[in-house]
Amino acid sequence: MRVLEQFSVEGRSALITGGASGLGLAYAEALAENGANVTLADINIDAAECEAQRLRDEGCKVHAVQLDVADRMQTSRAFEEHVRQFGNLDIVFANAGIDPGAGFWNPSGGRNRDGQIDVLDPARWDRTISINLTGVFNTLRVAAKYMKPRRRGSIVVTSSNAAFITEPVVGLAYMPAKAGVSHLVRQVALELAEFRIRVNTIAPGGFVTNIGGGWLKDEAVRQAWNAKVPLGEIADPEQIKALALYLASDASSYMTGAQLVIDGGTSLGRVG
Repeated sequence: MRVLEQFSVEGRSALITGGASGLGLAYAEALAENGANVTLADINIDAAECEAQRLRDEGCKVHAVQLDVADRMQTSRAFEEHVRQFGNLDIVFANAGIDPGAGFWNPSGGRNRDGQIDVLDPARWDRTISINLTGVFNTLRVAAKYMKPRRRGSIVVTSSNAAFITEPVVGLAYMPAKAGVSHLVRQVALELAEFRIRVNTIAPGGFVTNIGGGWLKDEAVRQAWNAKVPLGEIADPEQIKALALYLASDASSYMTGAQLVIDGGTSLGRVG
């Protein structure tokens, strides 16, 4: 087999949580445009339907389903609907996540009172953990149910470079949630290796998406983040598509439990 043929996902079926926008949509486009049958599972069903129709108009096979990953019954139903629609499950991207609000520091260099631990609203912590960590558990749990009998599958989880570094402008719950996700992936990868199910993590740095109300689209905020990136700027979701295709396909057939950082060198620290 030629090397490029190993990247083929033609005819495979994939479910992507948080698939209606941002990195999730980029994953979906990478797969659908290369012949995969894709379900966009998102809490915002209107956005998911809109993007699914756009991709169908481009000749792709795409379905949309509503999903709040914190809801275990809804997660099970979303997978059931995907399998009814496409017949099987080969690829899962556990991507859904939320921004927990501002951290204890703001990009302009001052303290943010609402983000400090002694005044932080516990509801912000609870909701972030329920989606960004427990939601991944819920997704992995159901994905394994469908993949184990077939003894094959690729699961890709969106973590963050925040799993490895501290970030004062990001809400407190985000870092421990993503650190938990990264270790959860290692544990589940070990468990599912016997069944030839691969579980890997993409750990992005700053990407211009709608998370946090799209605050990285603000030019002043973006410039502040650009200054922290050794490669000079935060990324566009287009720049994550090739990595997503690699992990979804047989090109990464001997890789499991990996944590692949894509952050322009941010987690390496700064020079000067």
